[in-house]
Amino acid sequence: MGMTKEERNRQLQKKLVEMKEFDQKTAGRDILYVAGVDEVGRGPLAGPVVAAAVVLPKDFSTPGIDDSKKLSEKKRIELDVEIRREALAIGIGMADNRKIDEINILEATKLAMREALFQADKSLFESAGEHLQHVIFDAVTLKDLDYPQTAVIKGDSKSLCVAAASIVAKVFRDSMMTEYAEKYPDYAFEKNKGYGTKAHYEGIKTAGICPIHRRSFLKNIIAGKEQ
Repeated sequence: MGMTKEERNRQLQKKLVEMKEFDQKTAGRDILYVAGVDEVGRGPLAGPVVAAAVVLPKDFSTPGIDDSKKLSEKKRIELDVEIRREALAIGIGMADNRKIDEINILEATKLAMREALFQADKSLFESAGEHLQHVIFDAVTLKDLDYPQTAVIKGDSKSLCVAAASIVAKVFRDSMMTEYAEKYPDYAFEKNKGYGTKAHYEGIKTAGICPIHRRSFLKNIIAGKEQ
């Protein structure tokens, strides 16, 4: 038998309290401006990698925030609206397919994260006259960062601000890929968001690669066509 609505709400509220507590323990209870950073789009064959940095207020009270991969598209979009409404600062960073091909996906991801942090810090300073005090990452660290940082394995399931960043990044990138689907209709980007599904590979087979494909991810296919 499934949970009642009341039980489900209690569980979501408990999760919210636990994730907030995790962030306070990680950054320090007297730290107000903690940015959670996460990225989406490391694995696809097409499109950018997108990172988000999100600073939430201490009294953030919207339940349901979790790793974006655990949420339905409808729920992600609903929560994205709430996060954007309540966040003290949000930054988005991107590295497109050309940059990914040029410097590799890991370095491109780190570049996107730096840009997201820069934008969040700028937004926070413009709105509150304050700078970031701590950054929580999902499993990575960045060299020469201006703020203390903590890398957390499965951070998007444990940290409220990292989970919020995972949602913002996912909704932003999915929207981009849906727009690209109109421009490049052969690859079903509106459904696969650039990941290597059967329909996507069929599209490559019939239409070739398009300007947003990551050539470094498709070396064998490109080499085969050039022979």
